[in-house]
Amino acid sequence: MASLRFTTTLNPQLSFAKFSKPIDSHKLTQTHLTKFQEDAKKLQVLDKSYFPHMSSLCKQGQIQEAVDLFTEMELRNFAIEPEIFSELLQGCVYERALSTGQQIHARIIKNGEGYARNEYIETKLVIFYAKCNLSEVANSLFRTVSIKNVFSWAAIIGLNCRMGYNEEALLGFCEMLEDEFLPDNFVVPNALKACGALRWIGFGKGVHGYVVKMGFGGCVFVASSLVDMYGKCGVLEDARKVFDGIFEKNVVTWNSVMVNYVQNGLNEEAIKVFYDMRIEGIEPTRVTVSSFLSASANIGAIEEGKQGHAVAVVGGLEMDTILGSSIINFYSKVGLMEEAQLVFSRMLEKDVVTWNLIISGYVQTGDVDRALNMCRQMRLKNLRFDSVTLSSLLSASADTSNLKLGREGHCYCIRNDLESDVVVATSIVDMYAKCERIDSARQVFDSAAKRDLVFWNTMLAAYAELGLSGEALKLVYQMQLEGVPPNVVSWNSVILGFLKNGQVNEAKSVLLQMQSSGIQPNLITWTSLISGLAKNGFGTEAIVAFQQMQESGIRPNAVSIVSLLSACIDMALLWYGKAIHGYLTRNYLFLSIPLITSLVDMYAKCGNIDQAKSVFDITVSREVPIYNSMISSYALHGQAVEALALYRRLKEEGLEPDTITVTNVLNACSHSGLVKEGLELFLDMVSKHHLKPTMEHYGCLVNLLSRYGNLDEAFRLVSTMPYEPDTHILGSLLAACRERGETEIEEYLSNTLIKLDPDNSGNYVALSNAYAASERWDEVKTVRHLMKEKGLMKIPGCSWIQIGGEFHVFVAFDKSHPKIEEISMTLALLATEICFVHCLPASQLIFLEDSWP
Repeated sequence: MASLRFTTTLNPQLSFAKFSKPIDSHKLTQTHLTKFQEDAKKLQVLDKSYFPHMSSLCKQGQIQEAVDLFTEMELRNFAIEPEIFSELLQGCVYERALSTGQQIHARIIKNGEGYARNEYIETKLVIFYAKCNLSEVANSLFRTVSIKNVFSWAAIIGLNCRMGYNEEALLGFCEMLEDEFLPDNFVVPNALKACGALRWIGFGKGVHGYVVKMGFGGCVFVASSLVDMYGKCGVLEDARKVFDGIFEKNVVTWNSVMVNYVQNGLNEEAIKVFYDMRIEGIEPTRVTVSSFLSASANIGAIEEGKQGHAVAVVGGLEMDTILGSSIINFYSKVGLMEEAQLVFSRMLEKDVVTWNLIISGYVQTGDVDRALNMCRQMRLKNLRFDSVTLSSLLSASADTSNLKLGREGHCYCIRNDLESDVVVATSIVDMYAKCERIDSARQVFDSAAKRDLVFWNTMLAAYAELGLSGEALKLVYQMQLEGVPPNVVSWNSVILGFLKNGQVNEAKSVLLQMQSSGIQPNLITWTSLISGLAKNGFGTEAIVAFQQMQESGIRPNAVSIVSLLSACIDMALLWYGKAIHGYLTRNYLFLSIPLITSLVDMYAKCGNIDQAKSVFDITVSREVPIYNSMISSYALHGQAVEALALYRRLKEEGLEPDTITVTNVLNACSHSGLVKEGLELFLDMVSKHHLKPTMEHYGCLVNLLSRYGNLDEAFRLVSTMPYEPDTHILGSLLAACRERGETEIEEYLSNTLIKLDPDNSGNYVALSNAYAASERWDEVKTVRHLMKEKGLMKIPGCSWIQIGGEFHVFVAFDKSHPKIEEISMTLALLATEICFVHCLPASQLIFLEDSWP
């Protein structure tokens, strides 16, 4: 703020008389009088020459030299005018010299009430303490000043705004207007800043109206503050209107609109503003480049971010901690840790924030060893870990389930009194939960002195992830008892916990509780519900939930649609799967890899292989998962030749097959009896593609060999493979032995399967059949008695059809359907026609009749 002009309130002649020697009036001659007048003039000249010099020293930041000059004036008994004190205080404001300013304040008080109650000195003192951020002192002086003016009001409003007392700042703005002081273009930006911080858009628009009325709109500083206020309130259209209406935009204005776009998630628009700014010839600052890098990082725009880095280098911007941290943050977020490390190594000054960014980057990319190495180097630089450092380390422990590292981090927190930090405590709970030490997580949670909503939600998520739905529900009730209202994230965790346990009715009950408390389901709620219902076999209810989500105005994402397609697959609802496909097309939704693979899978498993191929063919950019889905579809439909051709096409396009690709092709060969091709594929997987065969690969090969007459080779493969055979492999061998009448081997395999899977009724049935084939009826009776004791029974075959909105289920030998007589008659007619057309023997007709419901 500019220096104030002062008028002297003290009599200068009295001041000079005060410092002159006493003169006897009887001895006063004309000579003495003349000499006295000459001395007075010299003093006045000296006094006037001191003030400009002192003012110059203050403006140059040489405040101590100015104070020394002031002391010299006092020693020479010069008259000390209020203007001198004000100039010294202004110098202290420039330098934020609190101690020196306090000493000058003490001298003012020592010089008496005439100085201390001077309007200009009082104003300067308020400004000084406000600029030094001594809120209590500044406000106390402001309340006691004899006359408030525009300058003191501006100082107090600016102070409250800087200190985060935004409501007090706006209250002061209103009081200033009531006292008939008009806020100027220095006060208005502070009021707008407070509105933005509070998101008080109504008040902000009122201030905007005042700006228009007073004609401050042409001030670029005020206009930039308006842009910033509207942006922080999320009203970006108005922010852009103000921005576009500024005739002469400076770099601060451009930065304001860029920052607002980034903060509101409009990263593409922020990048466009940067390019427009460059076209206008505005030189970017570190704030400009930092905002541009943040926008690039948020959308993974690697090339744009690299251009931002190049602009910083070419523009000669100083690589300080702010700009350097922004560049490191960009490279870390896009996974280019080598580039991030290079920038880090070239920074001359690194603060804790910079170290935290590089450590966090390594943690996010899964390179825990490098992250720990950076932590060691940080300690060698005598820098202490803060809450952010510890959170990154604990996150690494959680992601890798490294309980030892997590405990070491927890111990460090305790030794350095960081455990009381709610962010650190939240990370500790998350670490123990992901390491499946839920008791330790709960112990840390219960011992925490402060628990915010995020902390509660972390504990809830831990219970939900482990399927401890009852504990999660109790914790929600505890939250409410302790005065912490659960939000939608809290309720989502409880719903997820119940769905993980298959407790669908309980999950729906919690959903109703959430809605009755005034909290509406969000996208995550509906997606979790749809996915949980589909996985637990409630396909129809999953479809209903999807419809309810649309009715509530929430747009589905890829996860919710993939879950819905899964429900269509389980229930063979081809018509509904087509409807979902149509929804995606009509709404121009981006077909991501999971969506395309799910569509292909849905069409294939619902019987329409041609439509599955059509979806595959129209996909422009095909990745390995999409190929895997189509190969699996061919295998399911017994089209092994097409599966092998697509496998060769995948390799021709330069894509490397993965273990899933090989599994799908082996299944295709197994379904079609292509033994030679299957063996060649298995060898290529190891020799050419360097993939390690899994148990599933061996299972496919054993099934292929055993089903097509190579039982000896199948047994030889089982004996040499590096895994113990599982139920799938033994089941394949058992089926082959039954076909070839190998009763003894069948009995051995059945007994082995019972040991591996004692609750599978099919294994007991297989053993019973083996005994029956050898006419060992006593053993058959024993096996059936054992099944009865265990409460096991053979699960009957089941099929269903849907007519309209109703499902009709048919189980083997079930006569409960209300129209069973009509169905049986129709089936009898069909069987007769089949036998007539194909000339089947009567015995085959009897077989068909026995298989009816």
